[in-house]
Amino acid sequence: MKISIRRSRRAAIAVALGSVLALTATACGDDGSGAGGDKGDAGSGKGKIVFWDNNGGVRTDIWKEIIADFQKANPDIKVEYVGIASTEYQSKVDTAIQGGGLPDVGGVGAAMLAGFSAQKALEPLDDRLAKSSLSGKLNENMVDSLKAAGGGDGTLYSIPTSANNGVLYYRTDLFKKAGLDEPTTWDKFYAAAAKLTNAKKNEFGYTIRGGAGSIAQALDASYGQSGITSFWDGDKTTLNDPKNVAALEKYVALYKKDTPAADLNNDFTKMVAQWDSGTIGMLNHNLGSYQDHVKALGADKFRGIPQPAGSDGKRVQVSNPVDGLGVFKSSKNKDAAWKFIEFATSHAENSKFNKAAGQVPSNNEAAKDAWVSEAEPTKLAAAALTDGSTTIVQLPYYLPDWNTISKADNEPNFQKVLLGDMSAKDFLNTMADQLNKAQAEWKEQNS
Repeated sequence: MKISIRRSRRAAIAVALGSVLALTATACGDDGSGAGGDKGDAGSGKGKIVFWDNNGGVRTDIWKEIIADFQKANPDIKVEYVGIASTEYQSKVDTAIQGGGLPDVGGVGAAMLAGFSAQKALEPLDDRLAKSSLSGKLNENMVDSLKAAGGGDGTLYSIPTSANNGVLYYRTDLFKKAGLDEPTTWDKFYAAAAKLTNAKKNEFGYTIRGGAGSIAQALDASYGQSGITSFWDGDKTTLNDPKNVAALEKYVALYKKDTPAADLNNDFTKMVAQWDSGTIGMLNHNLGSYQDHVKALGADKFRGIPQPAGSDGKRVQVSNPVDGLGVFKSSKNKDAAWKFIEFATSHAENSKFNKAAGQVPSNNEAAKDAWVSEAEPTKLAAAALTDGSTTIVQLPYYLPDWNTISKADNEPNFQKVLLGDMSAKDFLNTMADQLNKAQAEWKEQNS
């Protein structure tokens, strides 16, 4: 069921996901009755709270470690952990907002923030942050990114935990054997994809993401090749610009020619597992899968480098959303929920989390820890985003319908493009029309 999640806001705020991405026994859980309209209560600051992890399975181990640390430091608070797959998280929260059963605290990243805040499901956190031990210790650009993504009124509904960035992983051993240059440009990328493919031996140059989460990767390839540096041209999106259409056509032509046929249904876990266990040359993902590759392949068999640059040496990529933690308004124990967020984003715990996740810490002290510069993809990504070589195309996370448009509405269409049942032009035109309408409505509501 599609749920309307739009509401009026006081004023528009510029979408600036910040230079960090150009560098995101009293509780509602006791009875599971919390719904989006409930005002909740501050509570006693003790007892039980329920935490929903928005990347369950992938981050379960590190969150359980942080929860154990938290409960040791706060023995009067018990945290019930619920891990939810990233592909299911938004729909589960939307359902709970309407029907009840929200947790006290949960993952709230930039991509889904506007939708949740539009339903008035989240507790404003500006005052709590200003009065806490975190004040002045979080990356300001990540904080500003989440304020901008919140829907337009500048309220902070989520405390940042980390920022991510796109990475092109490639098998150094396979490239060396084939005599290939590092895939630093799109021309070298396509040449390597072709040369490393031998379908009869089940060897492929690339693995493409055709399942859940496919749209962001497709947009990265489109804007990366076209060189278009803004998502909007006035009130219309550049998404279906002829240059982007041509770029996407070239990219999807890789499917089943230089990629496995099974890629059609790849979400990131399947894609990463396939790359780690097979003989595939290249993989586009983000910093989050770095540790998986190290465990599977060893650090000497692959590298993670910034996305390919154009022939002019300039790199264009779409923004990656800042991730964070929010308190749900219906919580009956908001004080305890806030204590958990404050603890999880402290220096030691935020560093521990991001080292495991392979992402950029939000805590400024954690970002200075030695492991950040020792993890090569993280170091290279940070350098690429600060040396002037990369332009970030800011995606409109502030639109309440962004997550629905970029996932449920168009992931099935992208699969049709891969299968040849829909043209790249029709795909981009369809999505562009939806975005233009969403942008017009957003501007009208915020005028």
